[in-house]
Amino acid sequence: MKRLEYRIETEEEVKTYLARLRYAIESGADIIFQEKRGVDDKRALKYTNRYTVATLFPDENPVDVLKRELMTLTSKDYLRTVKDTRFPNRSEMREFGKTYDSDEVYIKIRVELASALGTGGHITFVMSFHFAEVSFCEEVFPYK
Repeated sequence: MKRLEYRIETEEEVKTYLARLRYAIESGADIIFQEKRGVDDKRALKYTNRYTVATLFPDENPVDVLKRELMTLTSKDYLRTVKDTRFPNRSEMREFGKTYDSDEVYIKIRVELASALGTGGHITFVMSFHFAEVSFCEEVFPYK
């Protein structure tokens, strides 16, 4: 198993990242959502992206849901920043955790701004939006 490379960003860095995320979404960023992932074949259905979105937001378009829900993230939801060891030339991914009623949801995203000039082409890649397999504890949230 590969060693996961991660770090904890400062709260100011997280807030800046979330501002970039909001900017990308408000500027019409493409949302790429991995509804079906290879790891899902070895995972209980409850912990898959598709199942989680369908359960929490039935009858809603998954991309619309993700745009709305990503806009609500705050630094208090931040867990850590991870290096993509599979694609090392890509930007780092951020992990967040949110609670919906009593269900904890693990969120992992990458935002790639195509241009700082606002000319579009931004991408928000949502790798994970699924029920947490392990309950979160307050200690894993550095800014809660």
